[in-house]
Amino acid sequence: MSRRTLRASMSVRMDPAAFPASSRSPRAPFAARRGERIDAIAQDIREEGGRAATCVVDVTEAEDLRRLVSTTVDQYCRIDVLVNNAGIASISPLADLDTDGWSAMIDVNLRGMLNGVAAALPVFREQGSSIISVAGLSSVSPSMAVYAATKNAVRTVHEGLRTESTDGVVRTTAISPGYVRTDLVDSMADPQIREQTRKHMDAMGIPPAAVARAAAFAIEQPGDVEIGEINVRPTVQA
Repeated sequence: MSRRTLRASMSVRMDPAAFPASSRSPRAPFAARRGERIDAIAQDIREEGGRAATCVVDVTEAEDLRRLVSTTVDQYCRIDVLVNNAGIASISPLADLDTDGWSAMIDVNLRGMLNGVAAALPVFREQGSSIISVAGLSSVSPSMAVYAATKNAVRTVHEGLRTESTDGVVRTTAISPGYVRTDLVDSMADPQIREQTRKHMDAMGIPPAAVARAAAFAIEQPGDVEIGEINVRPTVQA
């Protein structure tokens, strides 16, 4: 049976088409804030013989995620995998007091993931499914404190969900990437930090497909096996 994989993205950051590759999941609903991007991805999948639906959502709005889950179940009868992929990095030194940036990261990186879990979990408890969320390898370093806090919180929530789901019905996986070639840097307001991060991505960043393979590995395990956490980084990243 083909898997119905629901991807919740913000139209930018990690390419939603990569979770997992269309050849592994021919029935693939995509959700993002900007419809034109996911429409193009869905069209590519259809041209390859797969099925792909799209839905414009804002992951910070819980009702959008509930509507997305309901629409997906109506069209595909079930959801086998939820991928929480939305993320921004409004990083700056704490002394800059960018409270708007802090709030935005909490809303998207953490609350967005929680909204996805809250919308999908009632369905998943009935049918059995996998939840995958993109966390991160960020540690507490200059300018990264709040961003790292949101990503570490994603891992904490996943571990909590795992301990509450030991009946084998719902599997959870937190994937923590290192440098990946995405447009995450576009969400960085500080020009110096943005340029420095872009140089690191250009020098060592791995393609989004590497993270997709990690997601596929977790999904394809037998029903009695759960891959709780995966770290994926460039071999040259410290």
